[in-house]
Amino acid sequence: MTAMQIDDLQYLLGMAGTVAFAATAVAAVAPKGIDLFGATVMGVITAIGGGTIRDVILDVPVFWASDLNYIWVAIFASMLAFLANKLMTHGQVYRSMLYLDALGVSMFAIQATHKGIELPFALPLGPLILGIITAIGGGLIRDTLAGNQTLLMRNELYAVPVTIGCIGYLILMHVSPESAVINGACCMLLIFFLRAAAIHWNLRVPGWLLTKTTQP
Repeated sequence: MTAMQIDDLQYLLGMAGTVAFAATAVAAVAPKGIDLFGATVMGVITAIGGGTIRDVILDVPVFWASDLNYIWVAIFASMLAFLANKLMTHGQVYRSMLYLDALGVSMFAIQATHKGIELPFALPLGPLILGIITAIGGGLIRDTLAGNQTLLMRNELYAVPVTIGCIGYLILMHVSPESAVINGACCMLLIFFLRAAAIHWNLRVPGWLLTKTTQP
């Protein structure tokens, strides 16, 4: 596979991830009662929020400024998810979107980690932080605006697979920096399969890793 084909594949995966981020965001806030405009704003913010925070931190032009397709795709996906709200809340359809979301998360996380390594930015922790923020930043903004419990406050296995994959990528790039494509593909698959397993078997963070509120 040529470098151009790899770039094209990454672009398509990025668009698929954008669709999933926007659609799952609308599905997450729909039960609260929201109009089309609000749903679209939530969808777009979730889809581009993490990457925007990453680029602001890096003090580089935000990724969607030079390619508004990311915005158009997020708007279209949000509006479609709003209009097909009843279908989106159907269990099987929603779970399918979660798998697509997992694919987007895995790609965005590794892309951001790689960007941090290339610049380089605050090595060795900077790329790891960028990877995590890019993957979950949009979801955190969505949950905060919607008044929901955020991803970090739930025992859902979401950020943990991202963190494991990004750490793995940092290690592989330290050992074999000339194999960036293979390293990236392996770690993307690692994040995706961990996240997919969590979705399929409804895996949660073990109770012994959680704090518990003691009732008076």
